[in-house]
Amino acid sequence: MTGATRTGDLPARVVVRAPGKVNLALQVSPVGDDGYHRVVSVFQAVSLYEDVTAHRSDGLSITASGPQSELVPLDASNIAWRAAELLAAEVGIEPDVHLHLAKGVPVAGGMAGGSADGAAALLACDALWGTGVPRPRLLELAGELGADVAFPLVGHTAVGTGRGELLTPALVRGELHWAFGLRHTGISTAASYGRFDERLAAAAERGEDVPTAEQWDDEPGVELMAALRAGDAEGVGAHLRNDLEAASCELEPALLEVLDVARAAGALGVVVSGSGPTVAALGRSPRHALALAAAMTAAGVVDDVVTATGNVPGARVLTLPT
Repeated sequence: MTGATRTGDLPARVVVRAPGKVNLALQVSPVGDDGYHRVVSVFQAVSLYEDVTAHRSDGLSITASGPQSELVPLDASNIAWRAAELLAAEVGIEPDVHLHLAKGVPVAGGMAGGSADGAAALLACDALWGTGVPRPRLLELAGELGADVAFPLVGHTAVGTGRGELLTPALVRGELHWAFGLRHTGISTAASYGRFDERLAAAAERGEDVPTAEQWDDEPGVELMAALRAGDAEGVGAHLRNDLEAASCELEPALLEVLDVARAAGALGVVVSGSGPTVAALGRSPRHALALAAAMTAAGVVDDVVTATGNVPGARVLTLPT
């Protein structure tokens, strides 16, 4: 078990920055006998960030600021809170920390803002408490918190398997330029998976060929991975994939308008990120990404827009002031 160093040697606060993500591909299996879906996801970290500041404190508490921060729970249901408790239990100390979450990733937008908070909290508490947990173990703890939590620690672009928590770095050349259309009407991940299951069941009843969980192809798209290696943005755009997209669009039909507007504006590719409701549109350049964002705004089909660059690093400590 790793232990903390002397309190006098530790910083008074630590700031960690962790990125949000976009799913370039989200491949979902039919539900298996164990009740779970297997997932292959190609994650890309983008330049929208969560900054988590960990302060020395008596007891555990959380505050939040930034866009839609009023929607963020400030109790034990918050993943950053659970991250602090998990790390403290790992090393056998009390979770004495105040965490402040400065939100920069859309809340409930399918872009892993909460997961980035969890990853950043793990790294920040480890530095604040001087516990020195090895990075491989931090990744394991992140996987215990949730399927998407390990990725913000790694960043860049990676293939996630299992439930998405087992990560393999992907070779990528160049940058990708994104416009994200945001809607404030959230879509429950559980609801999206439920509708996905209903759609598969209906297809099977119609006599369509629906693979079982055992027959499901668990390899990422060859064409997408080749395009990433080649730095071919058009190829990436042509092979964006989200198996939950149709289900999410049934739950929130207005997403179809956002997808149509982005395509009409010349996006190289358009996809719902995760279970939504964020729509990711791939541009040819930073200027084109801004034009895509402007088109979605002008059409009145989104509540807000942001642009970002893809393939940024994972969580990192920004400051260790004493």
